[in-house]
Amino acid sequence: MDFQYFLEFVPNLVQADLPAMKAHVKMAPFERIESLKNIDIENKNPRTAAVMMLFYPKNGVTHLVLIVRNSYEGVHSGQIAFPGGKYEKEDKDFKETALRETQEEVGISPEVMEIIKAFTPMYIPPSNFMVHPFLGICNDEICFVPDPSEVAQIIELPLSVFLSDAIVIEANLSTSYAQNINVPAFEIEGHVVWGATAMILSELKDVLKTVLEV
Repeated sequence: MDFQYFLEFVPNLVQADLPAMKAHVKMAPFERIESLKNIDIENKNPRTAAVMMLFYPKNGVTHLVLIVRNSYEGVHSGQIAFPGGKYEKEDKDFKETALRETQEEVGISPEVMEIIKAFTPMYIPPSNFMVHPFLGICNDEICFVPDPSEVAQIIELPLSVFLSDAIVIEANLSTSYAQNINVPAFEIEGHVVWGATAMILSELKDVLKTVLEV
């Protein structure tokens, strides 16, 4: 989709209702849905984080940036994610966290990013994080400078590909809930995107399809 055409829909995106759990469950493993029913999140005292769902032009075409995290000793090792990270006490709010972490991870100055909408927060049981997603826009082409200590690869996903139902798959995975289970996922450039990132993407996709009427 042409980026200038996409920008015409930004006011409608700002005003759009969020489907929240209705969209999240489309890409949630059944075991995860069941486990969340029995979790008192407030008593878990989760840590907080923020991520950026950033759209930008590449050769005039609308793209969404994702990252492949480096392999490390942790529950999110090697996974596909949005740029973002932990809230720090110096951050005045979660928007600032999303901007700061995006700059640190992929080298985009906060001055060229505009946050236009907060999406539904997502609780991630394995790491006990409450993640706050934000939809952002960068009007110019981006020269990414990934932090090699955190980012193994940049994925530049065309909006038209993201909106296609062809990338929705079912994958057999071992998760923190169960072994060898079938979970809904997105297949993006050979990567299987599942769990919290897929659930956040699901809400984003539903909102975009409603607003863009595609």
